[in-house]
Amino acid sequence: MSKETTLSRVADVLEARKSESADSSYVAKLYSKGLDSILKKIGEEAIETVMAAKDGDKEHIIYEVADLWFHSMVLLAQQNLHPDDVLAELERRFGTSGLVEKANRKES
Repeated sequence: MSKETTLSRVADVLEARKSESADSSYVAKLYSKGLDSILKKIGEEAIETVMAAKDGDKEHIIYEVADLWFHSMVLLAQQNLHPDDVLAELERRFGTSGLVEKANRKES
């Protein structure tokens, strides 16, 4: 199974959860709590990812990055965006020096 397919499958589930009641799933509950709750979860997962990396435990890093990606995908769905939108942006940047890309951001 390709990683892109996995992202799309998760995105489909997250989209379906938008129409469910808050007591039906964790994601539906997050949606019902609103943007601030979703952002708080992303912040928590980012901190946990940093801590796992500092510990150097590869399995824990993978676990925490998966949580971070998942909650970032919840945000994307809540904002009516799809992982393909992010992949398109990464593709747009591909082959461009990070230094050049960063300098271009300052100009716009």
